[in-house]
Amino acid sequence: MAETNSKSWQLNRQISVSVLMQLVLLAALIIGSYVNLQRQLDLLQHDVTILLECQRRFEQKLEVLSEKSISYEYRLRAIEKCVGQANIADEAF
Repeated sequence: MAETNSKSWQLNRQISVSVLMQLVLLAALIIGSYVNLQRQLDLLQHDVTILLECQRRFEQKLEVLSEKSISYEYRLRAIEKCVGQANIADEAF
């Protein structure tokens, strides 16, 4: 009977060590996956930050172009108005 208890205890101990090793490996995989996800999130955050900065610069350039376009439009209207008045004055003479 003592031998049976001894073998049973060894078997249970081996199973416990095996389960413990599996739990340790599972924990290592979970931690590794978490670290990998954090690294990927950091890279994604970096890429998004760069993208937002590029978009901000693009918007600034677009605003400058829009302002120049409006300015040139007013200048063109003024020139057309002057040319139109000059043509009217020439026709009057």
